[in-house]
Amino acid sequence: VEEANPVEWEEAPNNRKAPAERKSVSHREEKDDAKKIVTGEAKYAADYAREFPDLAEAKIVRSDIAHGVVTNIDTSAAETMDGVYAVVTPDSPEVPNKLYTSAGQSYPEPSPWDLRVLRRTVRFVGDPIAAVVAEDKDTADRAARRLDVTYEEYDAVFDTAEATDPGAPRIHDHDEVENHQPGADYERNVEANLSGEIGDVDAAFAAAERRDDLIVMETEWETPYQSHCVPEPHTTIAYRDEDNRHHLISSTQVPYHTRRQLSHLFDVPIRDIQVTKPRIGAGFGSKQGMHTEPITMALAEAADRPVMVETTRREQFHAIRNRRPARVTLRSVVTEDGDLRALDMDAVTNSGAYGPHGMTVSSAVGKKPLPLYTHTPNIRFEATAVHTNLPVAGAFRGYGAPQGHLAVEGHMDEIARELDLDPIELRSRNVISEGDLDVASGILKDGEYGRRIRSCGLDGCIAEGRAAIGWDDVEQPDADHLHRACGMALTIQSSGVPGEELGAAHIKMNEDGSFILQTGAVDIGPGADTVMAQIAAEVLGVPPEDVLVQPSDTDISPFDHGAYASSTTYITGQAVKKAAEDTRGM
Repeated sequence: VEEANPVEWEEAPNNRKAPAERKSVSHREEKDDAKKIVTGEAKYAADYAREFPDLAEAKIVRSDIAHGVVTNIDTSAAETMDGVYAVVTPDSPEVPNKLYTSAGQSYPEPSPWDLRVLRRTVRFVGDPIAAVVAEDKDTADRAARRLDVTYEEYDAVFDTAEATDPGAPRIHDHDEVENHQPGADYERNVEANLSGEIGDVDAAFAAAERRDDLIVMETEWETPYQSHCVPEPHTTIAYRDEDNRHHLISSTQVPYHTRRQLSHLFDVPIRDIQVTKPRIGAGFGSKQGMHTEPITMALAEAADRPVMVETTRREQFHAIRNRRPARVTLRSVVTEDGDLRALDMDAVTNSGAYGPHGMTVSSAVGKKPLPLYTHTPNIRFEATAVHTNLPVAGAFRGYGAPQGHLAVEGHMDEIARELDLDPIELRSRNVISEGDLDVASGILKDGEYGRRIRSCGLDGCIAEGRAAIGWDDVEQPDADHLHRACGMALTIQSSGVPGEELGAAHIKMNEDGSFILQTGAVDIGPGADTVMAQIAAEVLGVPPEDVLVQPSDTDISPFDHGAYASSTTYITGQAVKKAAEDTRGM
């Protein structure tokens, strides 16, 4: 592993251009859409409604019980209302009855296929069971309230520890799901279970029982649900264009994934589906999936006209996706001087009713923070994703890292307190540094794994942070009942999914020497389009305003996995750089 990851590596000669030579990169640029957003001229998905004079609006009817079966839906009262165009249920011919996953992940998705567009079996308060499309939103909402739904209600379970008990209500059956994740056991409501070990953790704990110079520390941490609370709710407009193709305008981070999944669900060739991503009012991971698009497409077919589904803030909180709760147990063996000899981490996460991103986020709870202390000779990590009858978890900024870092860094503070060590000094003794070989991030991989850390500024970051917060000069109040606290923690966040990312770019030169840049990447608010223009301009030798970046559209943009995993600048930026180099060389 050491030989396969040398410290020195071949690098493009222009990768480390001196700051004084840079014309666009590393310089402040006005965000290309800043003025449009401030003035209200920016167009989001819902703003395209004005382009369709015959647009209908829809309301999704959701389960109001946590677990059970819909035995009947009486739609007659809603269907006879003025202004109602269609009501769809799981039995409607326009609604597919195939399994799929909402997770916007590369094919074949690691997430299980356990969803249906509209559901007879409901597994949480918020499961979509029907939908109404009408001339306007108010009419659709009133009609939705007139649906008479009858349930057969089952027992529900909300705690992961109770859910894995053999006597707990079963949320899924094996034959209802296509799941290729390791360790799935639906008789115990386990979506996935995986583990890995470096060294011999049990031997390290056994040694600690025999030796007085080693201590054992154990802590447990819990994190709650969190909502993305995006400024723009999930919105989709679906219609048939003049060529009778399905066209969806949607606030999505993953237009190509959405196109592929819709093709699967509706038995429509990919060539007959176009997904356009307009400006997005933030995503944070909540839009790394397909949520409103299938229902909107089915409603457009049922009503035979353009249809818009715009979720409410209430739906965003309970019926879309959330950061998954986690219960993390950490045990460690540490010397009296503060050297880590073993780390044993167990993470149980709550997937809620369905499993998008369940295995991958759960595994990230350990494999993201553990590399901070990759020098520890003995490391073990086990991750378990468990189903309950609570709202569905999904991708969320950090993708498992916040849950893991809270536990690991909190555990480090407990060690420092037990040994009466400075928390910064404890971390500095054990933390990864430039030139080190990280093996901990591959703890769940088969075989030997390592990656060389060729650039790392943690030491400098710690020094600057220590000075900035006055770590060494904290003045304590005179009163015994008062205490001034000062804390610190370390975090790392990887960029992309190593070995599985893909970005693409296409550059066209206009007659006046300006350029049009197309990428499949999605600017979800932070300014990726501006960054791509800067990178292209740096290579082409033109000002960034001479590079026009077009929004993602599956008909014209090059293929891209989407915007997630903090990868757009690094992955798509490399594609833009290479495309610009090819263009300049022509």
